[in-house]
Amino acid sequence: MGLTKNWNTSKKINSNNKTIALIGNPNVGKSTIFNALTKMHQHTGNWPGKTVSSASGTYKYNEKKYNVVDLPGTYSLFASSKEEEVSRDYVCFSDHDLTVIVLDATMIERNLNLATQIIETNDNVIVCVNLLDEAKKRGIKINVERLKEILKVPVIGMCANKKKDIERLIKAIEKYANKKSSNENIINYGDTLEVVIKKMEVTLNSMTDKKNVRFFALKLLEENAAFENEIIKFFNLDSKQIELLKKTQNECKKYLKNRKISNVSEMVTNKIIENNSFISKAVVSENEKKKYLFDKVVTSKIFGIPIMILFLAAILWITISGANAPSEFLSKTFFSINEVINNFLISINAPDFIRSLLVDGVLKTLAWVIAVMLPPMAIFFPLFTLLEDSGFLPRIAFNLDRLFSKAKCHGKQALTMCMGFGCNACGVAGCRIIDSPRERLIAILTNSLVPCNGRFPSLIAIITMFLAVGISSSFKAALILTLVIIFSIVVTLLVSKILSLTVLKGMPSSFVLEMPPYRKPQIGKVIVRSVFDRTLFVLGRAISVAAPAGLIIWLLANITIDGASILSYCTNFLDPIGQVFGLDGTILMAFILGFPANEIVIPIIIMSYMQTTSLTDYNSLFELKNLLINNGWTITTAICMLIFTLFHFPCGTTLLTIKKETKSKFWTILAFIIPTLVGLSICFLINLISKVI
Repeated sequence: MGLTKNWNTSKKINSNNKTIALIGNPNVGKSTIFNALTKMHQHTGNWPGKTVSSASGTYKYNEKKYNVVDLPGTYSLFASSKEEEVSRDYVCFSDHDLTVIVLDATMIERNLNLATQIIETNDNVIVCVNLLDEAKKRGIKINVERLKEILKVPVIGMCANKKKDIERLIKAIEKYANKKSSNENIINYGDTLEVVIKKMEVTLNSMTDKKNVRFFALKLLEENAAFENEIIKFFNLDSKQIELLKKTQNECKKYLKNRKISNVSEMVTNKIIENNSFISKAVVSENEKKKYLFDKVVTSKIFGIPIMILFLAAILWITISGANAPSEFLSKTFFSINEVINNFLISINAPDFIRSLLVDGVLKTLAWVIAVMLPPMAIFFPLFTLLEDSGFLPRIAFNLDRLFSKAKCHGKQALTMCMGFGCNACGVAGCRIIDSPRERLIAILTNSLVPCNGRFPSLIAIITMFLAVGISSSFKAALILTLVIIFSIVVTLLVSKILSLTVLKGMPSSFVLEMPPYRKPQIGKVIVRSVFDRTLFVLGRAISVAAPAGLIIWLLANITIDGASILSYCTNFLDPIGQVFGLDGTILMAFILGFPANEIVIPIIIMSYMQTTSLTDYNSLFELKNLLINNGWTITTAICMLIFTLFHFPCGTTLLTIKKETKSKFWTILAFIIPTLVGLSICFLINLISKVI
């Protein structure tokens, strides 16, 4: 059985055939249940987002055939990705007999977000509370009967790996496949919103015999144009009905406007979160004695943040001290290879223009990017993935949640910020986990205020050369870099609060982070994920940008007008502006040309200072430091360079991701302006103070 966009056109060939939709959050054991029901050997795994496409299978019971559709994992029907849209459209529009919602017993509150929405959308639902054995180990007890009373639908507690529990589920499916659930509302959205919901429901009920139209009414009140078109197609509305629908929408909009309600989506989201918290408190009880002692220390108000900082400093120290030797080795190796290629091209009488363009422009830029980026990434990403795989990363988010709440933004922003340390583009895409549109925007706009992997090599180089000299330089560098990162987090919180008090006013949504149990990291998976999904992905993107960038840099440095290169004209023009901020024209030009990728900023600076029309094959940071000092760098320049490397406009990939996620030029431009304005302001103050002193 396949999924199509014409959900409402699917017909049942045989009345004895029943179609069951299996849906749930990622990583709740949904695919394990699917396998047990259909006996199909589908791959299952312990990571979110595993099911990226639909899968279907069949089984027979008491002479009846059941078609089971395993839908992509989703957190909400307010879809923010293609996979979530598939699940939403199937649940809302397909002609299936029963929806089985799978919940994780260890994370009931988070899972209820999806469950309550589906119950308001479908009139035939079974809720399956899975992983009860895992919950028991953690001292969590679920009152299944109480949950059944609150949700007003059949609820089954089970462990998907137990045969007898699967048999209970099969019997429940047979029993309820033809029955309809209660249409009583689970969530009350407040008197004002309930009035317009009811009005919209009355209009929809006049056009269809579908009983549960509450979710459709909510989506129409949110004025989601794409989903409105799907609703019109599903209900097969004629022009008069569409006109009536639009009229009702306008009346509801006017009613809400008179009561000063402009953001229905945020109001709905907050009510859902509030309702889920109430249900969770009513059905979940925890045995405090079974909580991990380590958790009490790691998440305590006194020790939590210091332990987090200690872990961060340790990871950075290992990264810095471990990356020096391989980075120097790769630099010498690649530049030696470039020399061999250069000599080969000379031997075959290749034109000097082509030889210099290829060797001095493209290959030397690539050599720099690989030599500087690969070693720290190969160390940092596996260590970061180990924290993630072991369950420590959610504890970091828990510790930061209090700070983000004070900044009037969502606690989940701590998680998206952590993603940004690897890649800001990934961090921006990860903001989808934040349900509130207002708080999601704050997280997106501030994600570039934390340094991504592309900025780490520059930060490490500047700190090592100018701020961490002497004995134990790697330890000092790690300590200073840790303080720099903490500073970036503080700035992120301050900017988030300013945004929440100005252009994105509002109160933070309630957020309870249900932390997963500690797990022994699977070293093999950690290596695969960190190397292939992160290191090689980021490196590949940098290389794809570095090659054409190297070509452009070479052309700017070699094309001359009146004896001076275009690059020199540009840097001389920008120099007075740079001096105001403790920088110079060369540095500003390097950041402009480095817009496609932060990794190539320092190579551009070196080429401009060397005036040799190509990148230098320097042998050590000591040589690079002398080059910078000879070109006017002082300790003030180094600090301002450090700050502007930390806070400046996002790279091209991140901005494209922001445009895709926000679907707005305004927010994309603001995401460009905010970090740049922060960086220039701090640099200006530092430069001003240094002159006074």
